[in-house]
Amino acid sequence: MTETEKLFNHIRRQTGKAVGDFDLISDGDRIAVGMSGGKDSYTLLYTLEELRKKAPIRFELFPINIDPGFPGYHTTVMKDYLQQKNFDCTIIKTNSYQIIEEKLRPGSSYCSFCARLRRGALYTHAERLRCNKIALGHHLDDFIETLLLNQFYSGTLAAMSAKLCANNHRHTVIRPLVYVEEKTIQAFSSRKKFPIVRCACPVTATQDQKRQQVKKLIEELSKSIPEIRNSLINAIGNTQPTHLLDQHLHPQNK
Repeated sequence: MTETEKLFNHIRRQTGKAVGDFDLISDGDRIAVGMSGGKDSYTLLYTLEELRKKAPIRFELFPINIDPGFPGYHTTVMKDYLQQKNFDCTIIKTNSYQIIEEKLRPGSSYCSFCARLRRGALYTHAERLRCNKIALGHHLDDFIETLLLNQFYSGTLAAMSAKLCANNHRHTVIRPLVYVEEKTIQAFSSRKKFPIVRCACPVTATQDQKRQQVKKLIEELSKSIPEIRNSLINAIGNTQPTHLLDQHLHPQNK
């Protein structure tokens, strides 16, 4: 067995576990797969397609890319690659870049504003394709980094959900790579030689500095706590409300 096959077997196994643990996919689902052109979205689509081929249920996949209009963001290579793999990727061109430049308020997060616009466009076009679910490529590291970011900077005990009802109440958002570490995805993507489409965001060099700090913290701690990532992802699903300080859970204390 090649190293690429070993990597994919691990990814497929962990993705299948997530699908089963959180009931992510059901018979008849039409799943819009958010495609950024990065390693995570390629791996997500590839894995879901392999699972689909052997699944005892029927579901369909619809790759969608939201082009925010950043100068230099070229998705042709991704679309051509996916067509070679028998996927018809829908490329949705938006004027998000122009909107952000005109409407972003001083002190507001460029990335958050952009994400909201892209998410709205994704939901809209998923509905046009009659998709009932939207799959996103967030992996294990995204989950635990968000957990720590919320604790460090927002004072909340929250991360992401593997499955949740979207704000429009018409779609279910699923994150099947929740159990897969970023380094595994990176290694697999490199070996598969996915044609990565680099983000042309004008603030890429300065964005997510806090997340990068958390990444470095986790990496440093992993040297003395090898299982720290698994421990943190397990903690998200192993909460004990009676041992927390949320006053809404303890009205008798008021």
